[in-house]
Amino acid sequence: MGMAQLDQAPRFDSVQQVRDGLRSVNYLADDGIAGVVYLADRLQKPVLVEGPAGTGKTQLAKSVAEQLGARLIRLQCYEGLDESKALYEWNYKKQLLRIQADRNSDSWSDVSDDIFSDEFLLTRPLLEAISAPDPVVLLIDEVDRVEVETEALLLEILSEYQVSIPELGTITAKQIPLVFLTSNNTRELSEALKRRCLFLHVDYPDMEREKQIVLTKVPDITENLADQIARIVRSIRQLELKKAPSVSETIDWARTLVLLGIDHIEAQQAKETLHILLKYQTDIAKAAKELSMEAKK
Repeated sequence: MGMAQLDQAPRFDSVQQVRDGLRSVNYLADDGIAGVVYLADRLQKPVLVEGPAGTGKTQLAKSVAEQLGARLIRLQCYEGLDESKALYEWNYKKQLLRIQADRNSDSWSDVSDDIFSDEFLLTRPLLEAISAPDPVVLLIDEVDRVEVETEALLLEILSEYQVSIPELGTITAKQIPLVFLTSNNTRELSEALKRRCLFLHVDYPDMEREKQIVLTKVPDITENLADQIARIVRSIRQLELKKAPSVSETIDWARTLVLLGIDHIEAQQAKETLHILLKYQTDIAKAAKELSMEAKK
């Protein structure tokens, strides 16, 4: 399988440039994340981003697009996603209307040439990303939710960056988009797909980085409060929970505490607002117990 090697100028000069650019759009990347994004561009390879839900996998693709001033095209995967929703389909209603309007035409070939033209093609995200003349970031979200056949289709597109449409011919990419696939690891992906991609595991940020994220995203928060929040969230994530708090939930909690005018978190106040951070009653109870114990120390 030969891939269309397009001579396109690299998007980034260095890993540091990726980091700085992401920081400028309020995404705080570590060197690991910035390094993989840099390589993906240089090697023209997709990035497979795995990790727990709520660690900012989707946000990474959005932020890279924002940093580049590129259009983000998103394919949300789900069970039963097929070619007609991922790639393209023909606009049958419009075709039928045209056929009825052309009833008097002598030759079928004229009509069929007409109705199988671009005008009647409904482009879905994959074809859209390939045929785009402008710079594009393609996000294939939750790829672990599709069936194996659809995964094979994705693999083919990402290897060739071209699509064959029987009635129209082959559409080849004008430029190779920067591609991110995200997976929550609900099933194993095929070896072939993994080989095709650069792998990036995005975990919850460490305490210092989460504190920085809170300071960046929550206006008017004090350094002291951001520090306490990062510490408490870290200790809560170490409990056996149904669903650990995501980074966006940490931010919501921080905003809540700021709105309530709290600068030093007491166990009681923390307990009263835990429903912002956690979404299961059993988790809230566990965290409340943990906070009471922390307070007694």
